[in-house]
Amino acid sequence: MKVLILSCNTGQGHNAAGKAILETLISRGIDCQMMDALKLAGDKVSRHVSNAYCGLTTRFPAGFEWLYKAGGVISTSRWKSPVYLANIPYARRLLRTIIRGGYDCIITPHLFPAEALTHLRRKAGLTVRCYAIATDYTCIPFWEETELDRYFIPHPDLISEFSGKGIPAEKITATGIPVSHRFRSHTDKKAARAALNLPESGNVYLIMTGSMGFGNVADMTKALLHTNGFTCILGGNNEEMKQQLRRQFEQEKRVSVLDFTDKVDQYMDACDVLLTKPGGLTSTEAAVKNIPIIHTAPIPGCETVNAQFFSQRGLSVCRTVPREIAEAAERLANDSPLREKMLAAQRTQINPLAADMICDLIATEE
Repeated sequence: MKVLILSCNTGQGHNAAGKAILETLISRGIDCQMMDALKLAGDKVSRHVSNAYCGLTTRFPAGFEWLYKAGGVISTSRWKSPVYLANIPYARRLLRTIIRGGYDCIITPHLFPAEALTHLRRKAGLTVRCYAIATDYTCIPFWEETELDRYFIPHPDLISEFSGKGIPAEKITATGIPVSHRFRSHTDKKAARAALNLPESGNVYLIMTGSMGFGNVADMTKALLHTNGFTCILGGNNEEMKQQLRRQFEQEKRVSVLDFTDKVDQYMDACDVLLTKPGGLTSTEAAVKNIPIIHTAPIPGCETVNAQFFSQRGLSVCRTVPREIAEAAERLANDSPLREKMLAAQRTQINPLAADMICDLIATEE
């Protein structure tokens, strides 16, 4: 079996899910590669789409919310959407890549490549097996107009939603969202803090803003300073936000603003409470790590539903007002029964072995 994983650089959650599958397949000795599907339309196209998405979600979240809701209104399996049409231009290049690479299995954690693959099935007779991985706890608009062999979704409770949108029930498998193996292992908190040069004692609050740097981080941080804990901020790639935060808190020894890091798993081990926007992938990684989660202001759209899904099942607490966020963080850090109730719910509801389960299922259909 030779596998091609197709993702896109609109946020790093899709890429992280793809890399989790890549990591698992490689560990099994399976030949596989991963690529940005939009680069088949040219590096400029991939860069412009990524920048446009990041700019819209961070600077004009209300505009993104409007587009998401509009997508939900026009989304149907009966006709071709603008999203489907936008992914046709690079489809022929994708077909040549598949043929030349000798791939017999394609996996995508992103809607865009799924649309291109659907077009190739309808118009070019593509016969290789194609699988989709949903990375949010809802059926986002336009999944239903794709025609792939199987759809791996985050949770059994979502099967009726996906099938209700028009995806055949027999093609839906609830596996969970795949995460890297490093989130399934746990480092002692004291050792993790020592390795990251974080305070040995006291509460440590970890703020994650996503790769784009989203949210009202400054006000959250000011509120957290009233709890006497240490606040560690992972600012992603948002250089403007990180510079502003460093200027604002340069005299505060209980605040650290960090650049994009590949040690997120270690920071999760070191913290007492995670405060994060409710991205599907980050939320799943944190639940697999089994740490207390406070979901802060979401990017309107699917992240709003992610926060609802988690909070309704006791997997997280959702707060958007900085003072209430700080109060919830302090309570979770210090109230052992409350914290354990959330962690027990995470262990019950979230599958840490989703990547292995997906790879097992794909292998059986070879």
